Amino acid sequence: MKPKYIIYPLLILLIGYLFYNKLYGPKAKEAAAQAGPGKKGKKGTPIVPVNVMIVKDTVFSNSIDVTGSVSANEQVELKSETAGNITGIYFNEGSHVEKGQLLVKVYDQDLQASLKQIQVQIKLAEQTEYRNRILLEKQAISKEEYDTSLTSLNSYQAQADLIKAQIKKTEVRAPFSGTIGLRNISPGGYLSPQGSIASLVNTDPAKITFTIPEKYLTLIHVNSKISFTVESSDKKFAGSVYAIEPAIDVNSRSVTLRAKADNKDGLLRAGSFAKIHFTLDQIPNTIMIPTEVVIPDIKGSNVFIAKNGFAVPRPIKTDTRTDTKLQVTGGLKAGDSLIVSGIIQMRPKVPIKIIKVIH
Repeated sequence: MKPKYIIYPLLILLIGYLFYNKLYGPKAKEAAAQAGPGKKGKKGTPIVPVNVMIVKDTVFSNSIDVTGSVSANEQVELKSETAGNITGIYFNEGSHVEKGQLLVKVYDQDLQASLKQIQVQIKLAEQTEYRNRILLEKQAISKEEYDTSLTSLNSYQAQADLIKAQIKKTEVRAPFSGTIGLRNISPGGYLSPQGSIASLVNTDPAKITFTIPEKYLTLIHVNSKISFTVESSDKKFAGSVYAIEPAIDVNSRSVTLRAKADNKDGLLRAGSFAKIHFTLDQIPNTIMIPTEVVIPDIKGSNVFIAKNGFAVPRPIKTDTRTDTKLQVTGGLKAGDSLIVSGIIQMRPKVPIKIIKVIH
């Protein structure tokens, strides 16, 4: 037998042994254990690098963001109580007017003439009543004669009061202080009770009307504080709830609230769209965790905590949810190491290596 037939197989066996030892020998296993991500645990399970957050109690401000509308404190469409030609307009469009200020006057000369006529008759009736009272005291006339003169005087005075009331209706006065809008009338025009003169608006304070879901009904009360913004201003406004609708809307299952906000600078206009931040209450000593670490299933919600180098599932009870966090009411306690990364790789008893601890 030629030597080459013996040497070649031995060389092949030696090369195979060296290759196997490099991949699967003791040194290879030691290198894999120090390799970090991708290293193997028991039974070849990969060890997953994770970040953990130390669970702690915190104060949670329970708040919601809703939308609403700004409305005037008082707003009315001015109209006349009587019909007639306009004899005077005493306001400028867009100006401030005071309560009781004369705004519009309607023709009343016929009523003024009737009033003067009645006043003359009243004067005569007063003189007659006075003379008859003196005569009655001297028993020169009967009580019946005196009563007739007194009744006549009272009748004329009642007629005068009626005419004065009619004259008063020819004057349109501001029912409250505020800003008057654009007028819809002109001097000399005919004004009827159905015709609109202008709008009068008082926006200090401004009212903000909004609704919140029924489930928050027990957390709201008069004097609850709100903050809000409007599109026409960069300023952040503050207000307080002063009225709550007693009935719940059957369609939306929500309750309507109304708040007041200071508006001395006039930045808030009636009809504006308001974005409202409403703080309901503060919950002390509660646990808040990132929403992305929660794994839902048919039985509830779960998270994973780090314990003795392994991922351990933990069922939790939750309550209020914000944009980024979830309130935990059961299942976690202060000091637990909550796994907050690599969630998609988590399984019960998966070996882990903690890379970063978030306090």
